[in-house]
Amino acid sequence: MLVPGILITMITFPGVIVHEFAHQLFCRLFGVAIFEVKYFQVANPAGYVIHEIPRKPLHQLMISIGPFFVNTILGFIIAFPAVIPVMQFKSGTFFDYILLYLGVSIAMHAFPSLGDAQSMWQTLWHGKDTPVWLKILAIPVAGLIMLGALGSFFWLDLAYGVFIAIGVPKIIIALCA
Repeated sequence: MLVPGILITMITFPGVIVHEFAHQLFCRLFGVAIFEVKYFQVANPAGYVIHEIPRKPLHQLMISIGPFFVNTILGFIIAFPAVIPVMQFKSGTFFDYILLYLGVSIAMHAFPSLGDAQSMWQTLWHGKDTPVWLKILAIPVAGLIMLGALGSFFWLDLAYGVFIAIGVPKIIIALCA
């Protein structure tokens, strides 16, 4: 039997794929060896990147939160061209609706997972080479990640995806009109 979370993950699989790609991208940017990547699977977790422990604690932070930046920006960029015909003129094509679906599904997977938070916390908080300022920064970041994960139970991730893919473009359009 499929639980609702897995069903939602299956429907929004493009966001999972981009999320894992973002982890992989940040690993590559920082020269962190990758051992295994699973972009999507119908299981928990829906995807993962297994990599070596980064040499620099800041790199672990960036690898953990990389999907927030990549998924947010990509979700916005993909959906933006479809917002005008669909939301402003109510005359979107099938392709416009596909762009909106992709934008929302990608943006809603921007939040790092609890696994991301745990990995970040272990490396940053318990690492002997972690500067104090980074430990201080890691506390609210880990807290926000955990709130985001808890918020997904209340559809916060979907609300975020809709806001980024549809709300922000509508705001920009209104400001430019």
